[in-house]
Amino acid sequence: MGKRKSRVSKLAAQPKKAPKLQKVFTCPFCNHPETVKCLIKLSLGYAEASCLICDERYYTVPNNLTKPIDVYHEWIDECERANEGGRR
Repeated sequence: MGKRKSRVSKLAAQPKKAPKLQKVFTCPFCNHPETVKCLIKLSLGYAEASCLICDERYYTVPNNLTKPIDVYHEWIDECERANEGGRR
């Protein structure tokens, strides 16, 4: 004789939701939390990250997969490259 199937196996197969990505960030210049906002305009061909307090800005060229966190991290990487260049 066979066993009955339990309902538990059906509930365990549901996919997990992806975590939400940040949309506002800490400024690398003035260190104010949640002041950097990213704007992506694919139709115009630019992406901008700007601080609302110190008015620092960073521009880059986006692609279809670019998200606000990508623009912010490009800005941070560019700041690190500039700081390394000044030490030599």
